[in-house]
Amino acid sequence: MLFLMDIWDSVRGFMAAGGDVLWLVAAVLFVMWVLMLERYWYLNWVSPKEHKAIISAWEAREDSTSWYAHRIREAWVSQAKQDLTARMLLIKTLVAICPMIGLLGTVTGMISVFDVMAVHGTSNARMMAAGISMATMPTMAGMVAALSGVFFSTRLDAKMKISLAKLKDSLPHH
Repeated sequence: MLFLMDIWDSVRGFMAAGGDVLWLVAAVLFVMWVLMLERYWYLNWVSPKEHKAIISAWEAREDSTSWYAHRIREAWVSQAKQDLTARMLLIKTLVAICPMIGLLGTVTGMISVFDVMAVHGTSNARMMAAGISMATMPTMAGMVAALSGVFFSTRLDAKMKISLAKLKDSLPHH
């Protein structure tokens, strides 16, 4: 329990040093990861069952060679693709927003530094350092959040393409 309290104190100290913008970065990061984990869950547990159902329905069809049958196949593949890629645009948007939120933190931190300089001059280094910290920490956090999102969303995208290609290969054209 003491270990968790130490971690929580470290997180609170980091968030306090980085300013309020860090909370926004944390919220976007949380939403992004919830969405990515949901997509991993869907890709690994739900879509295989759905794809098996599509393959079974295709194999149960008597007609798989007509123009009409091919349109049905295309519709099923298109629906599977739509289900697979759901929320991916939102995930990619959140990834792209993370560095921008970090830059917002940079701007607000620099405004804080300039406020200190206007009131106290350049003689109060400690107060200026707090503003510099508020300027750099959100930028770093936004970049780290974006990098984690880029890596995992790209991996997720690749797995989705492989899954869709396997589905298409399992629905032969005659």
